[in-house]
Amino acid sequence: MTEVCVRHCRFRFSWLLLLLLAVPVLLPGQQTQRRGRKYTPPPPTCKITITVVKSANGKPLENAAVIFHPLKDGKNDGNMEMKTNQEGKAVLDVIPVGDTVRLQVIVEGYQTFGDDYQIDTDSKEILVKMKRPSKQYSIYEKHDDSLQGGSESKPKDAAPEQKPQ
Repeated sequence: MTEVCVRHCRFRFSWLLLLLLAVPVLLPGQQTQRRGRKYTPPPPTCKITITVVKSANGKPLENAAVIFHPLKDGKNDGNMEMKTNQEGKAVLDVIPVGDTVRLQVIVEGYQTFGDDYQIDTDSKEILVKMKRPSKQYSIYEKHDDSLQGGSESKPKDAAPEQKPQ
């Protein structure tokens, strides 16, 4: 008899154990909470297309350095640099909508271009016309439109004027 009792107790114990393990699965309200960080999707970004051309004839400038400086609270927050392709285009699509970006374009033989842009849409096209450097302005030279400046230019081999005594 004791052997039958032991079998019966083991049988009941195994059913009881199975029932205890199955209860949390069967009860939908008793779910465990997840640990870790909550997922926040990245902000929407803007596709910025920069086209760099010569101001004289509108032809594209290949291999121009296009540098993006994202601004946070008016301060530079790093930079991203890329080169233009054969059509003079550079495309960047990682700047979040609502940010401000400082754009700088550098091409050898042309004046450096720079300007700030507010990114307020999901796409933005910017045309940059590069100019050749102009002659440097000097305050020591006489200019047609100025009353100030240096003296009239004289030939180098001319003798200096003598003051009467």
